[in-house]
Amino acid sequence: MATLVEIKNLSKRYPPRNGKGEGTLAVKHMNLTIDQGEIFSLLGPNGAGKTTTISIMSGLLEPTEGDVIIGGHSVTKNPLAVKKLIGVVPQEVALYPELSARANLEFFGKLQGLRGKELAKRCDEVLEFIGLRERQRERIDTFSGGMKRRVNIGVGLLHKPTLVFMDEPTVGVDPQSRRNILDAVKLLNQQGMTVLYTTHYMEEAQELSHRVGIMDHGELIACGKQIELIQQTNVRDAIVLKFSPEQAQQARQALKDLPLISTIVPEGEHGEKLRLTSDRGRAALPHVVRALDDIGLIPDAIQIVEPKP
Repeated sequence: MATLVEIKNLSKRYPPRNGKGEGTLAVKHMNLTIDQGEIFSLLGPNGAGKTTTISIMSGLLEPTEGDVIIGGHSVTKNPLAVKKLIGVVPQEVALYPELSARANLEFFGKLQGLRGKELAKRCDEVLEFIGLRERQRERIDTFSGGMKRRVNIGVGLLHKPTLVFMDEPTVGVDPQSRRNILDAVKLLNQQGMTVLYTTHYMEEAQELSHRVGIMDHGELIACGKQIELIQQTNVRDAIVLKFSPEQAQQARQALKDLPLISTIVPEGEHGEKLRLTSDRGRAALPHVVRALDDIGLIPDAIQIVEPKP
């Protein structure tokens, strides 16, 4: 396959809030290629750098260092050419609540240069695709969270982009809407669209992706097909811990420096599970329990599972 996206030594440092120090390095020397027609998932917890990466790729942020080439065009040198190739589905719903679904699509379609019959046709096609043609005249503020997400996706597809960025599109939606969104991603890809999909749900990345990149603290720590990731990390066992969502965050901090643990990835609808990977999972379990006991945390459940390629 031809390479569509090339990320070259990409870094982004945010300035310090108080004007002192070096600030936060949100993306650290990232290198990555994405092929035409691929679904590539960036998997990682909140704060890993996924949204910052997409914001740079879509021209919303300037990198501190490096560049991104999309379809042969540089994001830093020729951003207008890049924007013609991409569609963006942001993490937050970006719609006008007092307007109808169709009016929102018409408004954003005009911003993308669509007019007249072409705009009307694309609105019809997108409404059909997202399953909201029957409710196109209803106001956005009467829609459920999942329906708003689907209109949000529709806005990003109006101008038939070559590459679409989807930044955690299933966060906070009900299971049925989540299923609809995942099926829509697959259908887009079957129609030839390249998708960069960010998530912190392991099961979504496994279901959708041709390849997966795992980000943590701004770094791309592993990348490849699922079987390749298992080989890269030498994983034999996985330890899955279940907590409340708040306790899961505390546990992740307590376990992140254990020497036998390779990666820690949140799972579950609300990040209430942690999947710990290790080449010696059973040997690592006593150390995990001891580290949690030291901070007064007791998991609701502990499971050791064999990873699936």
